[in-house]
Amino acid sequence: MLLSGSAVGYSAAPRRREPPMKRRDTRQRKQTLAGLKTTAGIDWMLGTLVRVIRSGKQALAAVMLDMGRMVAESVMLMEREEIAGPEYYPTDPAFRKWAHEAGSIYLGDQKVPVTRPRLRHIAQGEVTLQSYARLRNPGAFSEELLEKILRGVSAQKYADTVLDAAHAIGVSPTAISRKLIDLTAAKLKAFQERSLKDFPPFALFLDTIHRGGEAFVVALGVDVSGEKMALGFWQGSSENHEICEALFRDLEHRGLALARRILFVTDGGSGLIKALRARFGKKLVHQRCAIHKSRNLQRHLAKPYRAEAHRRLMTALEQTSYADAQRMLRELETWLRTKNESAAESLGEAFEELLTLHRVQVPTLLRKTLLSTNPIESMFSLVRHSERNIKRTRGSHMLQRWLGTVLLACEGRFRRVKGYAEIASVIARIEAEQTEPQPASTKKAA
Repeated sequence: MLLSGSAVGYSAAPRRREPPMKRRDTRQRKQTLAGLKTTAGIDWMLGTLVRVIRSGKQALAAVMLDMGRMVAESVMLMEREEIAGPEYYPTDPAFRKWAHEAGSIYLGDQKVPVTRPRLRHIAQGEVTLQSYARLRNPGAFSEELLEKILRGVSAQKYADTVLDAAHAIGVSPTAISRKLIDLTAAKLKAFQERSLKDFPPFALFLDTIHRGGEAFVVALGVDVSGEKMALGFWQGSSENHEICEALFRDLEHRGLALARRILFVTDGGSGLIKALRARFGKKLVHQRCAIHKSRNLQRHLAKPYRAEAHRRLMTALEQTSYADAQRMLRELETWLRTKNESAAESLGEAFEELLTLHRVQVPTLLRKTLLSTNPIESMFSLVRHSERNIKRTRGSHMLQRWLGTVLLACEGRFRRVKGYAEIASVIARIEAEQTEPQPASTKKAA
């Protein structure tokens, strides 16, 4: 039988307690400080302290960059020693340590010079250190560079945004421009070739942005869960139905199912409408942008009547029921005829398409998003903001590169549309409407 320690006249040795977390952290910080003093020297440490006190956070960031360079060089030395063995005790006589040479690596958003150790094999020649190859990868640098450019930093001023610019490499305007060409070309390829098979569309916003004398018809999609996605664009000389049809074919080629139940929202451009009607016929579910129609009406009217026309139109479209909205639009049309017949005709040609959301009973919260082309116009404003530093356009491919890049970047800022929970019920009503006759058009002859 085994006896306990107390039974044989002695007590068991007390278990050693682990030091508290705070005590362990304090010990580690002191060891780190001692290591820094040993490695860098007390003079370097005091100089760093003075710089941080004088310049604050910027000096600290520069110190961190220096430390990153030192750590990178140490890691490369450790790898060489791991392969070839320590000094004077080689593990493999086939390897030869071969002094050092200048190199460069990427730390954060800049390229910095380092001194890299060399290693040679008697038969195979130069041996590439894996740590150096990994640190040479500009992946993070490329994304941070592109992010700064999209936020408005020009290639001319990029060097001002990096730490220790005097010793940075590859930050000249020419180098940045070359890098941006490669980055934006890769982004454009990813944008134009990505599959749309997994995007179930509920609504498509279609509009045109003009850049460099060219017209780009762009499609912004909203899926059945309310998420937005920039689907594609097509370039042409103007917004005509051939360009719009080419965009539709491209979207279908990449897997987008352009079913009849999709709700299309446009600004009323004749090319877009012609392409949509040619493809979907009388079953087209099309909502005209209320804001564009209001502007169109105001251009027909004298200044004293513009505010009243806008108020009446918006009040009519804010109604919940189709009957109330239709009645108020008819009253607006009657009022417009007393002011300007052309304005009344402009309202009449888009009468039913202004009421599409009311006809399929889209709830109020969701209707606010779908009543205008504001979602795609907001995306266009980001495009213009990101491209404001482009002073000279060099060909069509440059325009496409930047547009594809910015559209991809915009997706990171997209939010789910308000009222997305009602999308399923709206789709059901649209599908039910496909089997019913469309309401008679109220367009009147001039």
